[in-house]
Amino acid sequence: MEYTKIEIKDRIGYITLNRPDKRNALSYEFVAEIKQAFNELKENKEVKVIILRAEGKAFCAGADLAYIQGLQNNTYEENLEDSNHLKELFYQIYTYPKVVIAQVQGHALAGGCGLATVCDFSFTVPEAKFGYTEVKIGFIPAIVKVFLLRKIGEGKAKELLLSGQLYTAEQAQAFGLVNKVVPSEELVSYVEQFAQQLITNNSGQSMAFTKQMIAEVQEKGLEEGLRYAAEQNAKARASEDCKKGIAAFLNKETPAW
Repeated sequence: MEYTKIEIKDRIGYITLNRPDKRNALSYEFVAEIKQAFNELKENKEVKVIILRAEGKAFCAGADLAYIQGLQNNTYEENLEDSNHLKELFYQIYTYPKVVIAQVQGHALAGGCGLATVCDFSFTVPEAKFGYTEVKIGFIPAIVKVFLLRKIGEGKAKELLLSGQLYTAEQAQAFGLVNKVVPSEELVSYVEQFAQQLITNNSGQSMAFTKQMIAEVQEKGLEEGLRYAAEQNAKARASEDCKKGIAAFLNKETPAW
């Protein structure tokens, strides 16, 4: 792959955005490579947690505007196919059966901010800026807002999406876009330690089921949601990981996840 790197180390799968000269701006080919990287690591049993990171000063500047300009003469059907391509990446990460952590070492703007938003956890540095700037150039934050509304609610999402303003890392944390702001020299070690805590302490199967339920239960009414939750609860009791974990707890042992 030209713009994306994959590495596996200590049960962590690293996906690195590697287009620093374009501030990791997203083109059709770049999005395809990121999707391919997630697909490659999905069935790899050696990998339990994914860290999405980037080379260069920016995490991701959003869509490659030169690429978008080139699409303006396309038909609606051609543009819809391109939009679906990005939608599939965000949905892939949001519903991915492994925890995905965004290691945001620089600015995350527009679609790049969306990329960090759909990850399960996001950690960043004080120098990073966040924002959805689409309205400033006559575009719209269409796909990202579906996930943003779920993550932070309508009021905060409106402020971000309609203002088009940039926000500091601390403000992004207050909005709920990121989990924690970490000094730049500590970011890599902090994220890796956090990932190792998940790997060591938690059942991968349980995290996958929990993540799936979070994505699905929000679309259900109260009674339907509770029925779905009860069904998943019953299924989980019969899982191998649950049997293993409870047996270890009763024997005062630590399960080896």
